[in-house]
Amino acid sequence: MQQLIRPSRSELRIDVDQSGDSIEAELDLLYGRLKTPGNAMNHCTRLSALRPGLLFHHREADGEHYVYVEDVARRRLAGYTVFNRLIEVDRRTDRYVRSPHSKYATVYQGRGIASAIYDWALGRGFCLVSGARQSEGAHALWRSLARRHPLRWIALRGKRMHDLGSDVAPASAAELDTRMLLLGRGFSVAGLRSRGLLHSCHERADRAGDMSCRSY
Repeated sequence: MQQLIRPSRSELRIDVDQSGDSIEAELDLLYGRLKTPGNAMNHCTRLSALRPGLLFHHREADGEHYVYVEDVARRRLAGYTVFNRLIEVDRRTDRYVRSPHSKYATVYQGRGIASAIYDWALGRGFCLVSGARQSEGAHALWRSLARRHPLRWIALRGKRMHDLGSDVAPASAAELDTRMLLLGRGFSVAGLRSRGLLHSCHERADRAGDMSCRSY
């Protein structure tokens, strides 16, 4: 059984600060679009209830997936999560990986909403790659997900994912191309390698004379 990794707080670049006022204004605008006939958001598909008391609306555009969370009783959006394509990977890898980003109003944070949506995406078979930087809330979310989903450290270089192993040294984790990879349903490290999606980091390091791929 593959060991699940719980990354420590010191291992990532946590320097994203999201203003509560700006998020509220954005959510008000999106809620208006969700309720406007003819708007693309008005044609979202409704997902099964991932959390009680909330509606989850899903749409796909250009290969990116958007999940909007509506609080019907309060007539507002609680927030949303978008699963972005990564410009850092090649076309083959792009079929299987997405980078999630979430924004939720303060009152809805810490209620497991984003976690439920990430679980939904992983259950659909997407592998999730963390962003170059994270907010403290996003980092806590990834720590929680790593308790129940296989996690791997990778380096995004040359449009490919290079395996860093199950743990990395703090100096390597601080590099902007170092990310966390959560494996979606049906995927394993061996499976990713056999499909040509996960490459040997040591092989690239030998060619480039770069020793930062060494895992600890």
